[in-house]
Amino acid sequence: MSAALPKRLRLGRASRLKQARDFARVRREGQRFVCGCLIANSRTLPAGTPARLGVVVSRKVGNAVMRSRARRLLRESFRLHQLELAQPLDLVLVARQSIARHGFGEVEKDFLTTMKRAGLLNAERGVQSAE
Repeated sequence: MSAALPKRLRLGRASRLKQARDFARVRREGQRFVCGCLIANSRTLPAGTPARLGVVVSRKVGNAVMRSRARRLLRESFRLHQLELAQPLDLVLVARQSIARHGFGEVEKDFLTTMKRAGLLNAERGVQSAE
């Protein structure tokens, strides 16, 4: 009976960018894409390595509560769609000021649109998720 349950999607310590040099490397060597309430910097990794996420939220977004909410929304968007990525990558998501006015649905839509434009989603799975 447990075999029918889908695999639980997690975003553990191995899936996070933590050091400043990792953030700098993604920005320096990767590509940059802007859509709606977020900016995505991505750098492809060799096959077999896990995808990693880093989130940056400036004080311009708002107070601590608003910044924490923005971080949670961006992390959740990545967590739900991490298996749809075409290849492993380091991804840094930067929240723009407009994220303070958006709900999860709008943030997720901007995330998927950005990933599709960048060609980072699997073709068959990415189309289904965006609809």
